[in-house]
Amino acid sequence: MRTRQILVAAALAAAFGAAQAQVKWDLPTAYPATNYHTENIQQFASDVEKATGGKLKITIHANGSLFKAPEIKRAVQSGQAQIGEILWVNFLHEDQLFGVDGVPFLATSYPEAEKLWKASRKAIEDRLAKQGMKVLFSVPWPPQGIYSKRPLNSVADMKGLKWRAYSPQTGRIGELVGATPVTIQAAEVPQALATGAMDSMISSGATGYDSKIFEHVKNFYDTQAWLPKNGVPVNAKAFDALDKATQDAVLKAAAEAEARGWKISQEKTGWYLDQLRKNGMNVAPPSPELKAGLAKIGDQMLNEWVQKAGPDAKAVVEVYRKM
Repeated sequence: MRTRQILVAAALAAAFGAAQAQVKWDLPTAYPATNYHTENIQQFASDVEKATGGKLKITIHANGSLFKAPEIKRAVQSGQAQIGEILWVNFLHEDQLFGVDGVPFLATSYPEAEKLWKASRKAIEDRLAKQGMKVLFSVPWPPQGIYSKRPLNSVADMKGLKWRAYSPQTGRIGELVGATPVTIQAAEVPQALATGAMDSMISSGATGYDSKIFEHVKNFYDTQAWLPKNGVPVNAKAFDALDKATQDAVLKAAAEAEARGWKISQEKTGWYLDQLRKNGMNVAPPSPELKAGLAKIGDQMLNEWVQKAGPDAKAVVEVYRKM
C-alpha cells in the first residue's frame, strides 16, 4: 500500500511538473482563420509545439478576437500577449521606417518586395529591439489594387470616393486623389460596404476575397502599387525566458514560416483574382491615364516619406535600389 501511494504521488508530481514546465503564449491576429497568413501562423504554432514536445504552446486568436489590429503591437510590447501579428504600415505614425513597404510603386513585384525586406529588416529589427520586441518573420500580401463601386479611368474619377484607409499611407493616397479617407479595419469591411460607410479601397485580392467585396463592388484595378507585409514580433522578455533549445525551435519554425508564407502569397495572388472574376467582378489593369496619375502620386509620397523618415530611410532605399 505504501509503495502504491509513493508511485501515485510520484506520478502526480511528474504531471504537475510537466504542467508547470509548459509555457503558453497567446498570438492575436486581425485576420480570419481561413486567410493564408493565419493558416501559415497556425502551422508555425503547430511546428513549435511539435518541435518542443509540447513545451511551448501558442494559441492563435484570429479575426481581431483578442485585440484589434491597431492594439496588437502594444499588447506584445507590454506583455499582454507574448507574440502577435501586425501590419508594419499600420505603425507609420510611430516610426516612418515601418511604412517602407507601403510607399506606392517603390516595390511592385515579389522579387522587388523581397529585396526591400532584406534592405530594411535590420533597421526594423533595431527599432523593435528598443521597444522590447524581437522580429520572428514577415510575410507579404499580394500586390495592392483599387476596388471601386464606380468605374475609374483617371485619378480625377477618384474624387469624392469614400476611401477605406487602413494605414497612414492609404489615407494619404485618399487625400491626394480628393477622396474622403475613412478608417476601417479588415474585419469591418463587409459591414462598411453594406452601410455605405465606404465605396472604395486599395488592398490586395486576398482582402477582397476574404471580405466578399464582390457582393458590393464590381471593379478591381490591378495597379500592383506595393506589397505590404505582416510581421510577427515576440516580446523579448518572453522569448529570453525560454531555454536555448526552445528558442532554437521557435527561430527555426519562424524561418520556415517566412519562406513558406512568401511562396503561398505568390501562389495565391492569381487564385484570388480568379475568384473575384468568378464572382462577377471586372478585374483589369489600370488605364494608361490612371496608371500615370498614380505614378505621380507615388513619386510625391516617396519624397514625402524620405524627408520625414530621415537618413535611415534614405539609406534603406539606396541599398534596395543597388540590390
